[in-house]
Amino acid sequence: MKGERTRVAFDARTPYMAVLAELEPQMADSKADAGDVLSAEADDHFHDECGVFGIFGRQDAAAIVTLGLHALQHRGQEAAGIVSYDGSQFHVERHVGLIGDTFTKQRVIDSLQGNRAIGHTRYATTGGAGVRNIQPFFAELAEGGLAVAHNGNLTNALTVQRALQKQGSIFSSTSDTETLLHLVATSKERDLNSRFIEAVRQVEGAFSLVALTAKKMIGCRDPLGIRPLVLGDLDGAWILASETCALDIIGARFVRDIKPGEMVVVTSKGIESIFPFEQQKTRFCIFEYVYFARPDSSVEGRNVYEVRKRIGAELAKESPVEADVVVPVPDSGTPAAIGFSQAASIPFELGIIRNHYVGRTFIQPGDSIRHMGVKLKHNANRRIIEGKRVVLVDDSIVRGTTSQKIVQMVRDAGAKEVHMRIASPPTRASCFYGVDTPEKSKLLASRMSVAEMADFIRVDSLGFLDIEGLYRAVGEPGRNGEQPQFCDACFTGEYPTRLLDFEGHDNVRTLSLLATSGA
Repeated sequence: MKGERTRVAFDARTPYMAVLAELEPQMADSKADAGDVLSAEADDHFHDECGVFGIFGRQDAAAIVTLGLHALQHRGQEAAGIVSYDGSQFHVERHVGLIGDTFTKQRVIDSLQGNRAIGHTRYATTGGAGVRNIQPFFAELAEGGLAVAHNGNLTNALTVQRALQKQGSIFSSTSDTETLLHLVATSKERDLNSRFIEAVRQVEGAFSLVALTAKKMIGCRDPLGIRPLVLGDLDGAWILASETCALDIIGARFVRDIKPGEMVVVTSKGIESIFPFEQQKTRFCIFEYVYFARPDSSVEGRNVYEVRKRIGAELAKESPVEADVVVPVPDSGTPAAIGFSQAASIPFELGIIRNHYVGRTFIQPGDSIRHMGVKLKHNANRRIIEGKRVVLVDDSIVRGTTSQKIVQMVRDAGAKEVHMRIASPPTRASCFYGVDTPEKSKLLASRMSVAEMADFIRVDSLGFLDIEGLYRAVGEPGRNGEQPQFCDACFTGEYPTRLLDFEGHDNVRTLSLLATSGA
Protein backbone atom coordinates (compact mmCIF):
# COMPACT_ATOMS: atom_id res chain seq x y z
CA MET A 1 0.00 0.00 0.00
CA LYS A 2 1.13 3.57 0.26
CA GLY A 3 4.51 4.32 1.71
CA GLU A 4 5.79 7.19 3.76
CA ARG A 5 6.30 10.46 1.96
CA THR A 6 9.58 12.29 2.08
CA ARG A 7 9.47 15.43 4.19
CA VAL A 8 12.01 18.22 3.87
CA ALA A 9 12.43 20.80 6.61
CA PHE A 10 12.15 24.38 5.37
CA ASP A 11 10.11 27.50 5.87
CA ALA A 12 8.51 29.99 3.53
CA ARG A 13 11.80 31.88 3.13
CA THR A 14 13.66 28.87 1.76
CA PRO A 15 14.41 29.10 -2.00
CA TYR A 16 12.22 26.49 -3.65
CA MET A 17 14.95 25.19 -5.92
CA ALA A 18 17.08 24.46 -2.87
CA VAL A 19 14.25 22.32 -1.56
CA LEU A 20 13.99 20.53 -4.89
CA ALA A 21 17.73 19.92 -4.90
CA GLU A 22 17.38 18.23 -1.53
CA LEU A 23 14.47 16.13 -2.74
CA GLU A 24 16.26 14.73 -5.79
CA PRO A 25 18.65 12.28 -4.06
CA GLN A 26 15.98 11.28 -1.57
CA MET A 27 13.51 10.45 -4.26
CA ALA A 28 16.11 8.55 -6.26
CA ASP A 29 16.12 5.98 -3.46
CA SER A 30 12.37 5.41 -3.68
CA LYS A 31 11.86 4.36 -7.30
CA ALA A 32 8.81 2.55 -8.54
CA ASP A 33 8.68 -1.18 -7.89
CA ALA A 34 10.47 -3.49 -10.30
CA GLY A 35 7.92 -4.64 -12.79
CA ASP A 36 8.63 -8.33 -12.96
CA VAL A 37 9.10 -8.88 -9.24
CA LEU A 38 6.33 -6.80 -7.79
CA SER A 39 3.75 -6.62 -10.57
CA ALA A 40 1.59 -9.20 -8.90
CA GLU A 41 1.69 -7.27 -5.63
CA ALA A 42 0.91 -3.98 -7.35
CA ASP A 43 -1.99 -5.60 -9.18
CA ASP A 44 -3.54 -6.57 -5.85
CA HIS A 45 -3.77 -2.98 -4.64
CA PHE A 46 -6.02 -0.10 -5.50
CA HIS A 47 -4.15 2.33 -7.69
CA ASP A 48 -4.61 5.96 -6.83
CA GLU A 49 -6.17 8.09 -9.44
CA CYS A 50 -4.35 11.40 -10.14
CA GLY A 51 -3.31 14.63 -8.47
CA VAL A 52 -3.57 18.20 -9.79
CA PHE A 53 -1.90 21.42 -8.71
CA GLY A 54 -1.90 24.98 -10.04
CA ILE A 55 -0.58 28.38 -8.97
CA PHE A 56 -1.22 31.87 -10.36
CA GLY A 57 0.88 34.93 -9.63
CA ARG A 58 4.26 33.67 -8.42
CA GLN A 59 7.58 33.95 -10.30
CA ASP A 60 8.88 30.57 -9.14
CA ALA A 61 5.60 28.94 -10.18
CA ALA A 62 7.09 25.78 -11.73
CA ALA A 63 9.26 25.02 -8.70
CA ILE A 64 6.24 25.40 -6.42
CA VAL A 65 4.11 23.16 -8.66
CA THR A 66 6.88 20.54 -8.53
CA LEU A 67 6.80 20.57 -4.74
CA GLY A 68 3.02 20.41 -4.75
CA LEU A 69 3.07 17.40 -7.06
CA HIS A 70 5.69 15.79 -4.84
CA ALA A 71 3.23 16.00 -1.95
CA LEU A 72 0.59 14.46 -4.23
CA GLN A 73 2.86 11.69 -5.51
CA HIS A 74 0.75 9.09 -3.66
CA ARG A 75 -2.12 9.83 -6.06
CA GLY A 76 -0.14 8.71 -9.10
CA GLN A 77 3.37 7.42 -9.67
CA GLU A 78 3.33 6.66 -13.37
CA ALA A 79 4.05 10.03 -14.94
CA ALA A 80 3.84 13.77 -14.41
CA GLY A 81 3.65 16.99 -16.39
CA ILE A 82 3.79 20.76 -15.88
CA VAL A 83 2.70 23.62 -18.15
CA SER A 84 3.77 27.21 -17.40
CA TYR A 85 3.19 30.59 -19.07
CA ASP A 86 5.77 33.40 -19.13
CA GLY A 87 3.65 36.22 -20.58
CA SER A 88 4.27 35.37 -24.23
CA GLN A 89 4.78 31.60 -24.46
CA PHE A 90 3.58 28.39 -22.86
CA HIS A 91 6.21 25.88 -21.76
CA VAL A 92 5.53 22.17 -21.37
CA GLU A 93 7.48 19.38 -19.64
CA ARG A 94 6.03 15.86 -19.47
CA HIS A 95 7.92 12.83 -18.18
CA VAL A 96 7.34 9.20 -17.29
CA GLY A 97 8.33 8.37 -13.73
CA LEU A 98 8.37 9.95 -10.28
CA ILE A 99 8.53 13.69 -9.63
CA GLY A 100 11.91 13.41 -7.93
CA ASP A 101 13.42 11.57 -10.89
CA THR A 102 12.66 14.28 -13.42
CA PHE A 103 11.27 17.61 -12.26
CA THR A 104 13.84 18.28 -9.56
CA LYS A 105 16.51 18.77 -12.23
CA GLN A 106 17.56 22.40 -12.68
CA ARG A 107 17.34 22.33 -16.49
CA VAL A 108 13.74 21.13 -16.33
CA ILE A 109 12.67 23.87 -13.92
CA ASP A 110 14.63 26.49 -15.92
CA SER A 111 12.64 25.54 -19.02
CA LEU A 112 9.33 26.22 -17.25
CA GLN A 113 9.41 29.99 -17.04
CA GLY A 114 6.54 32.18 -15.89
CA ASN A 115 4.49 33.26 -12.90
CA ARG A 116 1.68 30.74 -13.39
CA ALA A 117 1.69 26.99 -13.93
CA ILE A 118 -0.40 23.86 -13.55
CA GLY A 119 0.74 20.28 -13.05
CA HIS A 120 -0.50 16.72 -12.90
CA THR A 121 0.76 13.46 -11.46
CA ARG A 122 -0.78 10.42 -13.03
CA TYR A 123 -1.79 6.86 -12.69
CA ALA A 124 -3.45 5.64 -15.86
CA THR A 125 -7.11 4.93 -15.16
CA THR A 126 -8.29 5.67 -18.68
CA GLY A 127 -6.30 5.51 -21.87
CA GLY A 128 -3.18 3.59 -20.95
CA ALA A 129 0.45 4.56 -20.52
CA GLY A 130 2.74 6.52 -22.83
CA VAL A 131 3.98 10.08 -23.18
CA ARG A 132 1.05 11.17 -25.33
CA ASN A 133 -1.35 10.48 -22.44
CA ILE A 134 0.61 12.48 -19.86
CA GLN A 135 -1.19 15.55 -18.62
CA PRO A 136 -1.61 18.50 -18.66
CA PHE A 137 -2.89 18.46 -22.22
CA PHE A 138 -2.20 21.60 -24.25
CA ALA A 139 -3.89 22.93 -27.36
CA GLU A 140 -3.61 26.03 -29.51
CA LEU A 141 -7.12 27.43 -29.84
CA ALA A 142 -8.26 30.39 -31.90
CA GLU A 143 -8.27 32.46 -28.69
CA GLY A 144 -4.82 31.25 -27.62
CA GLY A 145 -3.33 28.37 -25.66
CA LEU A 146 -5.25 26.19 -23.21
CA ALA A 147 -3.81 23.55 -20.87
CA VAL A 148 -5.99 21.15 -18.86
CA ALA A 149 -5.20 18.65 -16.09
CA HIS A 150 -7.89 16.38 -14.70
CA ASN A 151 -8.40 14.06 -11.73
CA GLY A 152 -11.24 11.56 -12.15
CA ASN A 153 -12.92 9.71 -14.99
CA LEU A 154 -15.53 10.93 -17.45
CA THR A 155 -18.12 8.19 -17.82
CA ASN A 156 -19.37 9.47 -21.19
CA ALA A 157 -16.01 10.47 -22.72
CA LEU A 158 -16.06 7.77 -25.42
CA THR A 159 -19.60 8.64 -26.42
CA VAL A 160 -18.75 12.34 -26.74
CA GLN A 161 -15.45 11.56 -28.47
CA ARG A 162 -17.16 9.54 -31.17
CA ALA A 163 -19.61 12.34 -31.84
CA LEU A 164 -16.72 14.81 -32.10
CA GLN A 165 -14.76 12.52 -34.43
CA LYS A 166 -17.76 12.34 -36.77
CA GLN A 167 -17.66 16.13 -36.86
CA GLY A 168 -13.98 16.12 -37.82
CA SER A 169 -12.16 16.34 -34.46
CA ILE A 170 -8.79 14.62 -34.37
CA PHE A 171 -7.64 12.99 -31.14
CA SER A 172 -3.93 12.49 -30.45
CA SER A 173 -4.28 10.56 -27.18
CA THR A 174 -6.51 7.89 -25.67
CA SER A 175 -7.22 9.86 -22.50
CA ASP A 176 -10.70 11.05 -21.61
CA THR A 177 -9.24 14.42 -20.61
CA GLU A 178 -8.57 15.34 -24.24
CA THR A 179 -12.34 15.25 -24.79
CA LEU A 180 -12.64 18.38 -22.64
CA LEU A 181 -10.15 20.23 -24.83
CA HIS A 182 -12.15 19.41 -27.95
CA LEU A 183 -15.42 20.48 -26.37
CA VAL A 184 -13.91 23.86 -25.49
CA ALA A 185 -12.35 24.20 -28.94
CA THR A 186 -15.58 23.41 -30.80
CA SER A 187 -17.87 25.51 -28.60
CA LYS A 188 -19.74 28.32 -30.37
CA GLU A 189 -19.71 30.52 -27.28
CA ARG A 190 -17.80 33.81 -27.60
CA ASP A 191 -15.73 34.04 -24.40
CA LEU A 192 -13.56 31.35 -22.79
CA ASN A 193 -15.53 31.14 -19.56
CA SER A 194 -18.72 30.40 -21.48
CA ARG A 195 -16.94 27.91 -23.73
CA PHE A 196 -15.51 26.14 -20.70
CA ILE A 197 -18.90 26.04 -19.00
CA GLU A 198 -20.52 24.59 -22.10
CA ALA A 199 -17.80 21.93 -22.23
CA VAL A 200 -18.08 20.74 -18.62
CA ARG A 201 -21.87 20.66 -18.87
CA GLN A 202 -21.56 18.01 -21.61
CA VAL A 203 -19.45 15.55 -19.63
CA GLU A 204 -20.51 13.13 -16.91
CA GLY A 205 -18.70 11.32 -14.15
CA ALA A 206 -16.05 12.58 -11.77
CA PHE A 207 -13.73 15.48 -12.43
CA SER A 208 -11.67 17.92 -10.45
CA LEU A 209 -9.65 19.87 -12.95
CA VAL A 210 -7.33 22.81 -13.35
CA ALA A 211 -6.84 24.73 -16.59
CA LEU A 212 -4.46 27.48 -17.69
CA THR A 213 -4.72 30.15 -20.38
CA ALA A 214 -2.63 33.23 -21.07
CA LYS A 215 -4.80 35.32 -18.78
CA LYS A 216 -6.42 33.00 -16.25
CA MET A 217 -6.33 29.80 -14.23
CA ILE A 218 -9.55 27.82 -13.90
CA GLY A 219 -10.54 25.18 -11.37
CA CYS A 220 -13.73 23.12 -11.53
CA ARG A 221 -15.37 20.24 -9.63
CA ASP A 222 -18.10 17.99 -10.91
CA PRO A 223 -21.58 18.75 -9.52
CA LEU A 224 -21.49 15.71 -7.20
CA GLY A 225 -18.05 16.65 -5.85
CA ILE A 226 -16.78 13.07 -6.16
CA ARG A 227 -13.11 14.07 -6.33
CA PRO A 228 -11.44 16.64 -4.02
CA LEU A 229 -10.12 20.10 -4.93
CA VAL A 230 -8.97 22.82 -2.52
CA LEU A 231 -8.13 26.51 -2.77
CA GLY A 232 -5.02 27.93 -1.14
CA ASP A 233 -3.07 31.18 -0.90
CA LEU A 234 0.71 31.74 -0.87
CA ASP A 235 1.59 35.37 -0.21
CA GLY A 236 -1.18 36.55 -2.53
CA ALA A 237 -0.74 33.86 -5.18
CA TRP A 238 -3.80 31.63 -5.63
CA ILE A 239 -3.35 27.85 -5.55
CA LEU A 240 -5.55 24.94 -6.59
CA ALA A 241 -4.64 21.45 -5.38
CA SER A 242 -6.13 18.00 -4.91
CA GLU A 243 -5.29 17.87 -1.18
CA THR A 244 -4.26 20.19 1.64
CA CYS A 245 -0.95 18.34 2.11
CA ALA A 246 0.18 19.99 -1.15
CA LEU A 247 -0.40 23.38 0.48
CA ASP A 248 1.47 22.39 3.62
CA ILE A 249 4.67 21.47 1.79
CA ILE A 250 5.08 25.00 0.41
CA GLY A 251 3.83 26.83 3.48
CA ALA A 252 0.60 28.00 1.82
CA ARG A 253 -2.61 28.87 3.64
CA PHE A 254 -5.66 26.69 3.19
CA VAL A 255 -8.57 28.92 2.16
CA ARG A 256 -11.42 26.46 1.53
CA ASP A 257 -12.61 23.44 -0.40
CA ILE A 258 -13.83 24.18 -3.89
CA LYS A 259 -17.55 23.43 -3.67
CA PRO A 260 -19.14 20.62 -5.69
CA GLY A 261 -20.25 22.05 -9.03
CA GLU A 262 -18.17 25.21 -8.56
CA MET A 263 -15.90 26.77 -11.15
CA VAL A 264 -13.34 29.32 -9.96
CA VAL A 265 -11.61 31.70 -12.37
CA VAL A 266 -8.34 33.29 -11.23
CA THR A 267 -6.97 36.37 -13.03
CA SER A 268 -4.63 39.22 -12.16
CA LYS A 269 -7.70 41.05 -10.84
CA GLY A 270 -8.58 38.32 -8.33
CA ILE A 271 -10.83 35.29 -8.14
CA GLU A 272 -14.38 34.76 -9.38
CA SER A 273 -16.72 31.93 -8.40
CA ILE A 274 -19.28 30.53 -10.86
CA PHE A 275 -21.81 27.71 -10.43
CA PRO A 276 -22.59 26.39 -13.93
CA PHE A 277 -24.49 23.25 -12.88
CA GLU A 278 -27.87 22.62 -11.35
CA GLN A 279 -27.44 22.00 -7.63
CA GLN A 280 -27.37 18.32 -6.68
CA LYS A 281 -26.93 16.26 -3.55
CA THR A 282 -23.18 15.80 -3.13
CA ARG A 283 -21.56 12.35 -3.32
CA PHE A 284 -17.92 12.73 -2.30
CA CYS A 285 -15.85 9.54 -2.64
CA ILE A 286 -15.82 7.91 0.80
CA PHE A 287 -12.79 5.81 -0.14
CA GLU A 288 -10.68 8.97 -0.03
CA TYR A 289 -10.97 8.65 3.75
CA VAL A 290 -10.21 4.93 3.75
CA TYR A 291 -7.15 4.92 1.51
CA PHE A 292 -6.52 7.51 -1.17
CA ALA A 293 -5.93 10.79 0.65
CA ARG A 294 -2.77 11.32 2.68
CA PRO A 295 -3.38 10.98 6.44
CA ASP A 296 -2.15 14.54 7.05
CA SER A 297 -4.68 16.03 4.61
CA SER A 298 -8.01 17.53 5.59
CA VAL A 299 -10.71 16.64 3.09
CA GLU A 300 -14.16 18.21 3.08
CA GLY A 301 -13.56 19.52 6.59
CA ARG A 302 -12.40 16.21 8.04
CA ASN A 303 -8.84 15.29 9.02
CA VAL A 304 -8.07 12.01 7.26
CA TYR A 305 -5.90 10.60 10.05
CA GLU A 306 -8.60 11.18 12.65
CA VAL A 307 -11.23 9.57 10.43
CA ARG A 308 -9.05 6.50 9.94
CA LYS A 309 -8.55 6.15 13.68
CA ARG A 310 -12.32 6.33 14.16
CA ILE A 311 -12.70 3.69 11.45
CA GLY A 312 -10.42 1.41 13.48
CA ALA A 313 -12.40 2.08 16.64
CA GLU A 314 -15.68 1.25 14.88
CA LEU A 315 -14.10 -1.92 13.53
CA ALA A 316 -13.06 -3.00 17.04
CA LYS A 317 -16.63 -2.53 18.27
CA GLU A 318 -18.19 -4.34 15.32
CA SER A 319 -15.75 -7.21 15.06
CA PRO A 320 -14.09 -7.82 18.45
CA VAL A 321 -11.50 -10.55 18.93
CA GLU A 322 -9.42 -11.88 21.80
CA ALA A 323 -5.81 -11.24 20.91
CA ASP A 324 -2.42 -10.25 22.29
CA VAL A 325 -1.28 -7.67 19.75
CA VAL A 326 -2.66 -5.43 17.00
CA VAL A 327 -0.37 -5.20 13.95
CA PRO A 328 -0.98 -2.85 10.99
CA VAL A 329 -0.29 -3.89 7.41
CA PRO A 330 2.03 -1.01 6.46
CA ASP A 331 1.53 1.72 5.74
CA SER A 332 -2.07 2.47 4.97
CA GLY A 333 -3.44 0.21 7.70
CA THR A 334 -1.58 2.02 10.47
CA PRO A 335 -4.06 4.75 11.57
CA ALA A 336 -6.96 2.27 11.64
CA ALA A 337 -4.83 -0.18 13.62
CA ILE A 338 -4.09 2.53 16.20
CA GLY A 339 -7.82 3.22 16.54
CA PHE A 340 -8.57 -0.51 16.81
CA SER A 341 -5.89 -0.97 19.47
CA GLN A 342 -7.15 1.92 21.58
CA ALA A 343 -10.81 0.85 21.38
CA ALA A 344 -10.06 -2.82 22.06
CA SER A 345 -7.39 -2.19 24.73
CA ILE A 346 -5.00 -4.50 22.89
CA PRO A 347 -1.36 -3.38 22.52
CA PHE A 348 -0.37 -1.86 19.18
CA GLU A 349 2.95 -3.05 17.75
CA LEU A 350 4.82 -2.75 14.46
CA GLY A 351 4.87 -6.46 13.84
CA ILE A 352 5.45 -6.00 10.11
CA ILE A 353 8.18 -3.72 8.81
CA ARG A 354 7.98 -2.28 5.33
CA ASN A 355 11.06 -1.85 3.16
CA HIS A 356 10.67 1.61 1.61
CA TYR A 357 13.64 1.20 -0.68
CA VAL A 358 12.44 -1.52 -3.00
CA GLY A 359 13.46 -0.23 -6.38
CA ARG A 360 14.80 -1.55 -9.64
CA THR A 361 17.26 -3.93 -7.98
CA PHE A 362 16.07 -7.04 -9.78
CA ILE A 363 15.56 -6.18 -13.41
CA GLN A 364 15.43 -9.74 -14.64
CA PRO A 365 14.90 -11.89 -11.57
CA GLY A 366 15.19 -15.62 -11.64
CA ASP A 367 12.66 -17.92 -10.09
CA SER A 368 14.54 -17.94 -6.78
CA ILE A 369 13.97 -14.18 -6.48
CA ARG A 370 10.56 -14.03 -8.07
CA HIS A 371 8.94 -16.34 -5.54
CA MET A 372 9.81 -13.99 -2.68
CA GLY A 373 6.82 -11.84 -3.62
CA VAL A 374 5.62 -9.78 -0.71
CA LYS A 375 8.83 -10.31 1.29
CA LEU A 376 10.58 -7.77 -0.91
CA LYS A 377 8.27 -5.16 0.57
CA HIS A 378 7.39 -6.51 4.01
CA ASN A 379 9.11 -8.50 6.71
CA ALA A 380 7.67 -9.89 9.92
CA ASN A 381 9.13 -8.66 13.21
CA ARG A 382 9.46 -12.11 14.80
CA ARG A 383 10.16 -10.92 18.36
CA ILE A 384 6.80 -9.11 18.38
CA ILE A 385 4.74 -11.86 16.73
CA GLU A 386 6.11 -15.21 17.93
CA GLY A 387 3.69 -17.08 20.18
CA LYS A 388 1.10 -14.26 20.00
CA ARG A 389 -2.51 -14.05 18.91
CA VAL A 390 -2.20 -11.40 16.20
CA VAL A 391 -4.82 -9.05 14.76
CA LEU A 392 -3.74 -7.77 11.34
CA VAL A 393 -5.43 -4.51 10.30
CA ASP A 394 -5.48 -3.48 6.63
CA ASP A 395 -7.52 -0.94 4.68
CA SER A 396 -9.03 -3.27 2.08
CA ILE A 397 -8.87 -6.60 0.29
CA VAL A 398 -8.82 -6.47 -3.52
CA ARG A 399 -7.84 -9.81 -5.07
CA GLY A 400 -6.68 -11.31 -1.79
CA THR A 401 -3.33 -12.62 -2.97
CA THR A 402 -1.25 -10.09 -1.02
CA SER A 403 -3.31 -10.67 2.14
CA GLN A 404 -2.74 -14.38 1.73
CA LYS A 405 1.04 -13.91 1.55
CA ILE A 406 1.16 -11.52 4.50
CA VAL A 407 -0.85 -13.94 6.64
CA GLN A 408 1.50 -16.76 5.76
CA MET A 409 4.51 -14.57 6.56
CA VAL A 410 3.07 -13.82 10.01
CA ARG A 411 2.39 -17.52 10.62
CA ASP A 412 5.94 -18.37 9.56
CA ALA A 413 7.15 -15.86 12.17
CA GLY A 414 5.51 -17.99 14.86
CA ALA A 415 2.12 -16.38 15.38
CA LYS A 416 -0.18 -18.57 17.48
CA GLU A 417 -3.32 -17.19 15.79
CA VAL A 418 -3.82 -14.76 12.94
CA HIS A 419 -6.99 -12.69 12.71
CA MET A 420 -7.54 -10.07 10.04
CA ARG A 421 -9.71 -6.96 10.32
CA ILE A 422 -10.40 -4.76 7.29
CA ALA A 423 -11.01 -1.02 7.75
CA SER A 424 -13.69 -0.83 5.04
CA PRO A 425 -16.66 -2.89 3.83
CA PRO A 426 -16.00 -5.68 1.30
CA THR A 427 -15.12 -4.23 -2.12
CA ARG A 428 -17.65 -5.83 -4.43
CA ALA A 429 -17.83 -3.49 -7.42
CA SER A 430 -15.47 -1.64 -9.76
CA CYS A 431 -14.91 2.10 -9.64
CA PHE A 432 -15.65 4.14 -12.79
CA TYR A 433 -14.73 7.53 -11.32
CA GLY A 434 -10.95 7.64 -11.53
CA VAL A 435 -9.70 4.69 -9.51
CA ASP A 436 -8.08 1.79 -11.33
CA THR A 437 -9.82 -1.19 -9.78
CA PRO A 438 -9.91 -4.69 -11.23
CA GLU A 439 -13.04 -5.78 -13.05
CA LYS A 440 -15.79 -7.00 -10.74
CA SER A 441 -15.16 -10.70 -11.38
CA LYS A 442 -11.58 -10.37 -10.08
CA LEU A 443 -12.58 -8.73 -6.80
CA LEU A 444 -12.46 -11.38 -4.10
CA ALA A 445 -15.51 -10.04 -2.26
CA SER A 446 -17.64 -10.15 -5.42
CA ARG A 447 -17.43 -13.94 -5.64
CA MET A 448 -16.85 -15.14 -2.07
CA SER A 449 -18.59 -14.85 1.28
CA VAL A 450 -16.62 -13.55 4.26
CA ALA A 451 -16.17 -17.12 5.50
CA GLU A 452 -14.88 -18.22 2.09
CA MET A 453 -12.50 -15.26 1.98
CA ALA A 454 -11.19 -16.19 5.43
CA ASP A 455 -10.46 -19.71 4.17
CA PHE A 456 -8.79 -18.30 1.05
CA ILE A 457 -6.37 -16.04 2.91
CA ARG A 458 -5.97 -18.66 5.67
CA VAL A 459 -6.87 -16.60 8.76
CA ASP A 460 -8.48 -17.77 11.97
CA SER A 461 -11.11 -15.06 11.58
CA LEU A 462 -11.89 -12.23 9.17
CA GLY A 463 -13.98 -9.13 9.82
CA PHE A 464 -14.89 -6.13 7.68
CA LEU A 465 -16.19 -2.74 8.75
CA ASP A 466 -19.92 -2.45 8.10
CA ILE A 467 -21.05 0.32 5.73
CA GLU A 468 -22.98 1.95 8.58
CA GLY A 469 -19.84 1.92 10.72
CA LEU A 470 -17.90 3.60 7.93
CA TYR A 471 -20.49 6.37 7.74
CA ARG A 472 -20.37 6.82 11.52
CA ALA A 473 -16.57 7.10 11.36
CA VAL A 474 -16.83 10.06 8.96
CA GLY A 475 -19.25 11.79 11.30
CA GLU A 476 -22.63 10.77 9.87
CA PRO A 477 -25.35 9.10 11.95
CA GLY A 478 -25.54 6.41 9.26
CA ARG A 479 -26.05 5.85 5.56
CA ASN A 480 -29.11 7.43 4.00
CA GLY A 481 -30.35 4.63 1.78
CA GLU A 482 -32.56 6.97 -0.25
CA GLN A 483 -29.88 9.60 -0.85
CA PRO A 484 -26.43 8.35 0.24
CA GLN A 485 -24.17 11.14 1.51
CA PHE A 486 -21.10 9.74 -0.27
CA CYS A 487 -20.16 7.79 -3.36
CA ASP A 488 -19.74 4.27 -2.00
CA ALA A 489 -20.32 2.36 -5.24
CA CYS A 490 -17.25 0.14 -4.77
CA PHE A 491 -18.96 -1.27 -1.66
CA THR A 492 -22.63 -1.11 -2.64
CA GLY A 493 -22.69 -1.15 -6.44
CA GLU A 494 -24.91 1.98 -6.34
CA TYR A 495 -23.38 4.41 -8.83
CA PRO A 496 -24.33 8.09 -8.50
CA THR A 497 -24.22 8.80 -12.27
CA ARG A 498 -25.03 7.03 -15.49
CA LEU A 499 -22.22 4.87 -16.89
CA LEU A 500 -22.91 5.73 -20.52
CA ASP A 501 -19.63 4.47 -21.95
CA PHE A 502 -20.03 1.15 -20.20
CA GLU A 503 -23.72 0.65 -20.94
CA GLY A 504 -23.72 1.36 -24.68
CA HIS A 505 -23.33 -1.60 -27.04
CA ASP A 506 -20.82 0.09 -29.29
CA ASN A 507 -18.81 1.91 -26.65
CA VAL A 508 -15.82 -0.38 -26.58
CA ARG A 509 -12.45 1.34 -26.49
CA THR A 510 -10.68 0.26 -29.64
CA LEU A 511 -6.96 -0.39 -29.86
CA SER A 512 -4.97 2.66 -30.78
CA LEU A 513 -3.40 2.56 -34.21
CA LEU A 514 -0.27 4.22 -32.80
CA ALA A 515 1.93 2.06 -30.61
CA THR A 516 4.13 3.76 -28.02
CA SER A 517 6.84 2.50 -25.72
CA GLY A 518 5.61 4.47 -22.74
CA ALA A 519 8.97 6.22 -22.33
